[in-house]
Amino acid sequence: MGFLRAWRRRRTLARHPLDPQRWQRVRERLPLLDGLSDEENQWLREACVLFLDNKHLSALPGVTLDGEQRLFLAAQAQLPLLHLGELNWYQGFHEIILYPDDFVSPQRHRDASGIEHEWDGEHSGEAWQQGPVILAWPGVLASGGWEGYNLVIHELAHKLDMLNGDANGLPPLHSDMRISDWAQAMQQAFDDLNQQLDRNPDAETAIDPYAAENPAEFFAVTSEYFFSAPDLLNAAYPAVYQQLRGFYRQDPLARLQQLQRHHPHYQDAQD
Repeated sequence: MGFLRAWRRRRTLARHPLDPQRWQRVRERLPLLDGLSDEENQWLREACVLFLDNKHLSALPGVTLDGEQRLFLAAQAQLPLLHLGELNWYQGFHEIILYPDDFVSPQRHRDASGIEHEWDGEHSGEAWQQGPVILAWPGVLASGGWEGYNLVIHELAHKLDMLNGDANGLPPLHSDMRISDWAQAMQQAFDDLNQQLDRNPDAETAIDPYAAENPAEFFAVTSEYFFSAPDLLNAAYPAVYQQLRGFYRQDPLARLQQLQRHHPHYQDAQD
């Protein structure tokens, strides 16, 4: 089985060679990839080719995709999987649907008293259980920096969460991680964020207040921050950062700090 998988991988990479100049242009548009090692860069390049061969990108009218834009999306999608091994982490869906703008989606929620509420909500992304991922293209284009926003990572974090069933903020943890440690770190931070918003609904919280919606959104938002603003997440909720570091098996904060110490562009940004 492993031989067949490796053969298919080699065959796909051979059939879809990636132009080095195109990859370099994509890297320049994605600061959150700065500081990757040569080995990580090579893995990510190949992972993007395999991702685009395996997932269908459906662009609705108003969205025009070229090869560089497809690669721009794929690189953000694959970054969280950089050190997660060969398991098919993005199983359960085959399509990403791209809208030209935010979209209205019917919502349903049953409250604590059993009353069901329905309404139409405006969204920039959705991930459906055993269904497609939906992304608003402007949100994809706005992602990729160190600003604490990444629509692609957010929605695909929901897909990781759903590997255990319904999204509940608990993805399948590695054998060296304890659910009790995860639950304690996440719950304490989630409660703290909600308490801040209970005191002042307009509070300027350290992370996006949308994380207070429910545990699934908390995991998705903190995953965004883990990759795109690790310094802010670690300052606000260091225990959460450490749990995500254990899950994703990456340390974006160390990478960012290394860039800030040694890369002229990042040093200038701090001054």
